[in-house]
Amino acid sequence: MEFIMDNLGAVLGILFSIIYFYQLVYILVGLFQKPVEFQAGTNHRYGVLISARNEENVIANLIESIQSQKYPRELVDIFVVADNCTDATAEAARRAGAIVYERFDQSLVGKGYALNYLLHQIDREYILDTYEGFFVFDADNLLDENFIAEMNKVFDSGYDILTGYRNSKNIGDNWISSGYGLWFLREARFVNQARMQLGTSCHVSGTGFLVRTTVLKENGGWKHHLLTEDIEFTVDQVIHGACIGYCKNAILYDEQPTTFAASWRQRIRWSKGFYQVFFHYGKQLLAGIFKPGGFACYDMFILLFPGIAMSLGGAAGAVLSLGLMLLDQGVGMWLLHSISQMLLITCIDTYVGFFALGALTTAAEWKQIHCSTRKKILYLFTFPIFMASYVPISIVAMFSKVTWKPIPHTVVKKVADIQRI
Repeated sequence: MEFIMDNLGAVLGILFSIIYFYQLVYILVGLFQKPVEFQAGTNHRYGVLISARNEENVIANLIESIQSQKYPRELVDIFVVADNCTDATAEAARRAGAIVYERFDQSLVGKGYALNYLLHQIDREYILDTYEGFFVFDADNLLDENFIAEMNKVFDSGYDILTGYRNSKNIGDNWISSGYGLWFLREARFVNQARMQLGTSCHVSGTGFLVRTTVLKENGGWKHHLLTEDIEFTVDQVIHGACIGYCKNAILYDEQPTTFAASWRQRIRWSKGFYQVFFHYGKQLLAGIFKPGGFACYDMFILLFPGIAMSLGGAAGAVLSLGLMLLDQGVGMWLLHSISQMLLITCIDTYVGFFALGALTTAAEWKQIHCSTRKKILYLFTFPIFMASYVPISIVAMFSKVTWKPIPHTVVKKVADIQRI
């Protein structure tokens, strides 16, 4: 027993190093390999899908940023579904120039259901084939003026699904918004950009993505309704052989929560959604690893694999040590000491690791982080704490019933306001 406990940390370290080694390769590629640049031969026609629930404060600015694109305006139509709204979202979107539908359905709640409703309304009144692809945005988003033109370049090269560069409207508000912002920037530079360079599939992250119309028609609309419909969509497409692309020059600004209560609600839904996708698609991903293009399935499996297993393992160890204490106080106290020591070392290593990852991301994306130098440095120290808060969130999510709840958006800015900082 003593030998096992003394060497357990080393064994686990080696195991996780092997499993996650490819992520180090991603970081090196993201740092040193120059991304491929694309050119478009054709300007394609697009529809924009926006699902909005009580977003009257922010939706007009999103629509304005779409209408201000450096892309032929006649090739872009904006569709909004005001989903179970109790405010003036629909009126605000119409005044801003969008085509608006209102949906009231308390039995089928969630973004996936709203998107499916909107797609069927468009097909009934405009026909989906009018558009070659559809963008999906959240109402709180803002687009850089070149977003659609840059996405069009990569879309024209043949990708059926694309995701953009997810930045933040309010990264400098506090340690919570900065925690989100740094993680999304890390995801853009050191995950999706690297995947794109290596020719494997990227993943869709919430908002700011483009889907070819043929994909939506094959799916019969939007068929993904788990709590994280974006990850479910990604995994389903990867299992069926799709390679999702990434456009580093298509910059989107997303609002992040600033209170821990709102962040808790959002991330507990994300965690529960990851579990749902893992248990629903995990076997198919495992099977896909051994087929042509199987690395993408392996990558998505690792993305989903519940990290909570480590927490449950720690809980099991605590229960075991307590049981041994009751039987043999000497053995129990030694085991408890060994587990506590291993957890302490793990906590220190985790803090240092996330600090280093945050520092690397900040240095690489310095010009894209729109806040003061003081805040950029200060929030490096709180980034590991933000990430560590996922542990209790993941535990609660595993054992709780979680439903979709809207996150209020109150940051009213335009792109120029963000870029001015």
